[in-house]
Amino acid sequence: MKETVTYKYIGQAGYAETWELQKRLFAALLEAKRGGGSAEQTLLLVEHPHVYTLGKSGHESNMLVDERFLQTIGATYFRIDRGGDITYHGYGQLVGYPILDLERLGFSLKDYIWTLEECVIRTIADYGIEGARLDGATGVWIEGDTARARKICAIGVKASRYVTMHGFALNVTTDLSYFSHINPCGFVDKGVTSIEKETGLKPSLEEVARKFAARFGELMRCDMKE
Repeated sequence: MKETVTYKYIGQAGYAETWELQKRLFAALLEAKRGGGSAEQTLLLVEHPHVYTLGKSGHESNMLVDERFLQTIGATYFRIDRGGDITYHGYGQLVGYPILDLERLGFSLKDYIWTLEECVIRTIADYGIEGARLDGATGVWIEGDTARARKICAIGVKASRYVTMHGFALNVTTDLSYFSHINPCGFVDKGVTSIEKETGLKPSLEEVARKFAARFGELMRCDMKE
């Protein structure tokens, strides 16, 4: 029997409130697991106002501007507990937070990250974009093995007892100028891109979210429930 994952497209929501929602769902799933029970597994899909987040292994030096400048561009900044370095979230970007018990789903953490990447690769293929992996760097890249390497999706997760939170950020119609204020994911020699920049298309985030959720259910071998 397949596991069920509840799919929630939230639309626009602040980073802090969504982080609190993630933590509540994560804690409930972890507590149920410790007690030998089960709790709801969830895929949250959201669009954030301008925000920069730095992972626990990240370096402050990859933030290239100060807090005063962030205020002038309407952005906020958080240090958080996921893996990875610094990244940007903002309007026109689809951010996904799967809160899952990987043991119930039959996935290792390595296989899970590979599968997240594959879900994105297959989603952007629907728009005629050929995405791929890059050795030594998580996420989804375009022409990753060339001098024109550019990232279209960042991935950073946290897991405890194989229960996950945080996830991915896929640039759809994102204002890419906001990435100029950081070294994205710690890289100084690679660019960023979006579905719009690669194709000229401007799909809605809800459309892309539905495509991603379908791929997610297929590749994670679970039933998606709205």
